Amino acid sequence: MIRPTPAIVTQLAARRLPRWVLVLLGLFYIVPGFLGRDPWRNEDLAAFGVMFELAQAPIGAWLTPSLLGEPPARAGWLPYWLGAWAIQALPILPANLAAKVPFALLLCVTFASTWYAVLHLARAPGAQPVSFAFGGEARPVDYARAMADAALLALIASLGLAMLAHETSVDPARLAFVTVGFHAATRCFSTHARYPWKTVALSWLSSWGLALSGAPGLALLIGSLPVVVGALQSLSRRRPFGSLTDAIPPAPRWVFLVCAVGALTAAALVYGWTWPGGWWRDASLAYWGRYDAWRSLGRLLVWFTWPIGLLALWALWSWRRQWLSTHWLLPFLWVLAVLLSTGWQRGSDRTLLLALPALAALAAFALPTLRRSVTALIDWFALLFFTGGAVIIWTVWIAMMTGNPAKPASNVARLAPNFEPTFQLIAFVPAVVVTLGWLGVMAWRVGRHRPAIWKSLVLSAAGSTLCWVLLMTLWLPLLNHGMGQRPMSERVAAAVPAGDCVATFGLSQAQIAGLQYHGGLRVVRAPSTEIHTCSRLVVDTADYVRLQGAVAMDEWRLMTKIARLRDNRDTWMMFERAP
Repeated sequence: MIRPTPAIVTQLAARRLPRWVLVLLGLFYIVPGFLGRDPWRNEDLAAFGVMFELAQAPIGAWLTPSLLGEPPARAGWLPYWLGAWAIQALPILPANLAAKVPFALLLCVTFASTWYAVLHLARAPGAQPVSFAFGGEARPVDYARAMADAALLALIASLGLAMLAHETSVDPARLAFVTVGFHAATRCFSTHARYPWKTVALSWLSSWGLALSGAPGLALLIGSLPVVVGALQSLSRRRPFGSLTDAIPPAPRWVFLVCAVGALTAAALVYGWTWPGGWWRDASLAYWGRYDAWRSLGRLLVWFTWPIGLLALWALWSWRRQWLSTHWLLPFLWVLAVLLSTGWQRGSDRTLLLALPALAALAAFALPTLRRSVTALIDWFALLFFTGGAVIIWTVWIAMMTGNPAKPASNVARLAPNFEPTFQLIAFVPAVVVTLGWLGVMAWRVGRHRPAIWKSLVLSAAGSTLCWVLLMTLWLPLLNHGMGQRPMSERVAAAVPAGDCVATFGLSQAQIAGLQYHGGLRVVRAPSTEIHTCSRLVVDTADYVRLQGAVAMDEWRLMTKIARLRDNRDTWMMFERAP
């Protein structure tokens, strides 16, 4: 029995979003997050420190990326190689900017793979809209392209994508290769995907990219999901497991598993990766037995996946009668696997990031099933939310420049002491341009235009881009001051004699990377034999007690204390060698 489809789409509603609109939106979303932004603390700065050191190391050291001999906290070769290659290949650019080039390209790959994945999902027979008695329903090709446009808008609109996808760390690389695997998986079930070798090549790229990015288990998972989907579809039709569908030969699907196992095997040989023993006794089980853990995960899911999370839930419900169709089952299993991994990682937002492409696909399939009143509600909420955010950003910026209004200006001075705002025309002009563009989008949306599937996500995607661009232009100096390591590193460098080194104890990799790049210092770890060549010693106040048992403190005397922002935040103690 053919189950009725919930999608009602006319040919007029299946029109494409103009290509120049998608290109401009993508550029305004991608470029500001990489230009002018210092590597921010923790993951971003620590990964850049490894790339910066690797670019100056001999080729033999590239098999063991490290920072002062300590391996990076996030495993993976390929992201560090890409950053180091870019630094070497683009010597005319600052190292920070050069390292960002491959990660900007990886974000482009994420967007393109999401678009093509939904294009293939929307061509599936179970995803087609209702056929009208007298014609006029959307043609399959036009419907698929409109759905792909909607999925890309949904991905850009998600709040959790902005900051993590613009880092120079392993997470943007994993996101790109996961999305490539998602694209390859959808091609496996598409009768319109030509050239099977492209499917195999994308699968290899995804599996080996994930394995070299420190996620061999995820590579195996990506390769096995299409096989699971095909098995469920075959069992539902009471057919042998080897014949997954009538139209597509099963061989490419088995290549997924072979590629993933090959990538996992290579990673096991290179990394020495083994399955953690006693995983079922892991402490995370006790952690998730507490109420606050589930509450924290719930909050993360709400804000990180907003607004596409709610649309994805509605799509799962409205298309529930077609649950065996590829456009429902594949994204659902994809999101479910990532959610389980997120729970296993104790609510890591960096793991949840990998679910956004599949959530965007589900959100796109929710649009043809929504009532007009619901789409109007989405538009009004996006209009009020992002307009309010833009007004707040502009108000605080004006307060920083002029001192009025007084309350925001005093708050900035209290939260970011020693910050001196300056007017920058190169940041002001793009902010004005995107603000005027937002006014134009609002005027277009409230006007009377032909219906389109993607219309209800235009305001959300444009508003998310608006706020992101304003933050990366008007607020960028403030954010670099508060979230970066440059102020502390420059204060340390000013107190170190020229040509001298500085010893550190208890500092994180991000803090050491800040001293090396922003301060231009030669850094050594304490205790070590090299400490005797340094006249300065820097230690975090929280590690001062441990320092007394590791270093002979009679050789050092306290010189000053350096706070990151305020005294109740990160504070370093700087010692000088006693005469």
